[in-house]
Amino acid sequence: MAEPPKILPDDLLRATSRSFYLTLRVLPAAVRPQIGLAYLLARTTDTIADTEIVSPAQRLDALHKLRERISGQSTAPLNFGALAQQQGSPAEKLLLEKTEDSLARLQQLAPADLKLVRDVLTTITSGQELDLRRFGSATKTGTSATGQQVIALETAAELDDYTYRVAGCVGEFWTKICRAHLFPDAQLDEKQFITDGIRFGKGLQLINILRDLPADLKNGRCYLPSQQLDEAKLLPELLLSPANAQKFLPLFREYLDRAEAHLAAGWRYTNTLPFGQFRVRLACAWPILIGVRTLEKLRAANVMELQQRVKVSRREIRRIIFHSLARSPFAPAWRQLYSPPVKAVDSRRELA
Repeated sequence: MAEPPKILPDDLLRATSRSFYLTLRVLPAAVRPQIGLAYLLARTTDTIADTEIVSPAQRLDALHKLRERISGQSTAPLNFGALAQQQGSPAEKLLLEKTEDSLARLQQLAPADLKLVRDVLTTITSGQELDLRRFGSATKTGTSATGQQVIALETAAELDDYTYRVAGCVGEFWTKICRAHLFPDAQLDEKQFITDGIRFGKGLQLINILRDLPADLKNGRCYLPSQQLDEAKLLPELLLSPANAQKFLPLFREYLDRAEAHLAAGWRYTNTLPFGQFRVRLACAWPILIGVRTLEKLRAANVMELQQRVKVSRREIRRIIFHSLARSPFAPAWRQLYSPPVKAVDSRRELA
């Protein structure tokens, strides 16, 4: 019997994330392999961090060993077979089984690209490790049958730091690698461009946090800082109680405003790209436009509706992609795809 064909990186990317795979497919070939590999390894570390059936100490040990391999500090072979067996998703199981294949591809990168990939993965992994240490004692509480309190971040600065480590750094990586390979000689305000790229990533992560609030609370964790909750006289365990709606929803919408301010910076970033870089513009525009639609749904939801994970439908995503493709050759029509609120446009400084 003939051996089955070895899975290709494209197959693994497609199996791991359909939405990011669309973004990756539209990117220019000059940056697609580096960004795709960084994504695969980041998903590998994320899968390890999220394997809740395994103790936090074991997950931290696995992340540490993988980080050492990624950084080149170790050459010790990794075998995540036991972790792979704990995965409910076939794609995530395969991702862990193919870790050595992904690591081998690192050595095929040019030195400058290798440094960028290593830097971003080191930062992402540091955020995941911090998360495990911070919430390691939290377990699924469901209806709080265990009586365990939900652990919350303490300050807005901690939230900002977390969103940078797991997503803002990706915007910085994306910016540097695209700049180096696609438009090295373009005249740009470099500092503002990188700052906007970082905020782009932070905005997408903050949307994930707000959308996933019910699931995180059930898992004993809250990313909304206790400092702000205390001011609003709210307890993490009772955030989504209908009795607290009048106190919770205004605070929740403040965070939606913060996320949109970051997306507005991402839209400015997208329109700062040289107009000829239409593939990169599309790859940036799609998550922004999907994020904006997600924010609209979250704003319209009441506390009971927020108990269910708010999601943009595939039909809406197809419509977003179609409209952006149709408008991409025409600058005025393109810019009308999204008009950030004035308060978001005016917010150029980092939000703490």
